[in-house]
Amino acid sequence: MAKPDISSAGKLKPPSETFSPGDWFLGSIPPNLDTNKPPIVFVQGKNGSSTSWYGETDYHGVNDMYTKAYEAGYQTVFVQLHDSAGNGSVSQYANGRLLAQMLSEISNHFGGKKVNIIAHSKGGPDTQAALVHYGAHQYVGRVITLASPHHGSHLADLAYSWYAGWLGSLLGQKDEGTYSLQVGKMAEFRSVTDNHINSSKNLYFTVAGMNRGPVLSALSMGGQYLSSYGENDGLVNVWSTKIPYATHLFTDPNFDHDNIRVGSAVFSRIEPYLKSTSTAGIPAYHVNYKERVEDDVITTALAQTVLGDVLKQNVWVEQSFHVNEAAPGNISIYTASNDVEVELISPSNKKYSPSLKVHSAKNETSFFNGATIQSFYRNNLEIGDWKVRMKTKSPKDAFLFTAQFNEKNPITLSMAGKVKQKDAKFLIKSPMNDKKRPISTTFLVHLIDETGNEISEKNSIKAMDTENFTGTLPEVPKSGVYNVTIDVKEKNGDAERTRTLIRSVYIEK
Repeated sequence: MAKPDISSAGKLKPPSETFSPGDWFLGSIPPNLDTNKPPIVFVQGKNGSSTSWYGETDYHGVNDMYTKAYEAGYQTVFVQLHDSAGNGSVSQYANGRLLAQMLSEISNHFGGKKVNIIAHSKGGPDTQAALVHYGAHQYVGRVITLASPHHGSHLADLAYSWYAGWLGSLLGQKDEGTYSLQVGKMAEFRSVTDNHINSSKNLYFTVAGMNRGPVLSALSMGGQYLSSYGENDGLVNVWSTKIPYATHLFTDPNFDHDNIRVGSAVFSRIEPYLKSTSTAGIPAYHVNYKERVEDDVITTALAQTVLGDVLKQNVWVEQSFHVNEAAPGNISIYTASNDVEVELISPSNKKYSPSLKVHSAKNETSFFNGATIQSFYRNNLEIGDWKVRMKTKSPKDAFLFTAQFNEKNPITLSMAGKVKQKDAKFLIKSPMNDKKRPISTTFLVHLIDETGNEISEKNSIKAMDTENFTGTLPEVPKSGVYNVTIDVKEKNGDAERTRTLIRSVYIEK
């Protein structure tokens, strides 16, 4: 029996590691091995490798998940997906195909015995692709997903939006894995997965967190952006972590997207569900699960302005935005280089320097990998026209600007995640309540394809009444996921308010 390697503050490390995609290896055999307990296969998230389960986490020290499973008498197994090569992330189908092959070999290693899976983040959709679409359900009993974006992440939508294109391209952010996590793309994945006969062959359990990560971290910046879309863990909204036919075990306000995979934090709470591979108890409605994803309208209230473009070397670039009520606000500027001067200027000409500057590293809890994020938080934004000024020393740079306001009457966008071309409609509501009725409301819609090219056909948005507007998406050349960025401009005399609505949608021809 290989002697376990005790390293980094008493945490275990597997006796052997290999890092080529398609490799899998065993953890040490525990002295108290319980052969009645099924082996656990760990599946990591986007940009992760096996070390996600026993190496350093991004913000919370060494992960002792492997240690906890070992101490509880489980045989453990680690897998390397395509992301482990360090060349970016791939789709759940590419990882799922590779994982299915490994699960077949792993089950064979254990004499045909079934295993259980613990998956973190995108490891959840990767696992479902393997089990449902590549037949690996036969090697697995139960699956526990920790903060998995089963319905996508609005941060992926932001990365592929009209305004973020320059920045995303410079950072190399636009990879297959990010693309696959757009809300529209995952709506399409859910439509072909949840109605599939194989989706009822395993028992699924889900877990979510509601902590946006350490203050002054890139994770907390992602959480700030996602807060418009509801409670989140810094990377994934709670609503996205659930599958209709899964048992949702818990949503914990203390867990962010990083520490939700830490053994001492979660293992004792999920372990009761890992003792067996039995799939008895799958809800009866799961077998007849026919919820039409096309009808699944996602409604989001948004009080934000988003802008973005290239930055020219050593030239001040200025952008303005309007604040129409004295309320708290967050302003963040993402740039490709870290050598950018940024200043915020109030309507009364006061200058502010960023209150926070962080670098977003390439890890499992980061979306704009490699970006520098400079942020301003104002407790009480002055009403009027604000400006942000930026100057870069880098010959190649771009910026993404997001301003979020704590407004009483945010604009809402309602649109399905997946639509047929003939039903490609959306609703926008700009509630009046105590607001002055705008003299005019205009809309600018950018619909872009997967390569960032704009679908140039004119959109049509019509007023239904003073608050409600309906729009139709342009005809698209082929089925696929498209990113919708809508600028809503409201004019009241000299004051002009622009709010930005961003969503992806899968349009089926």
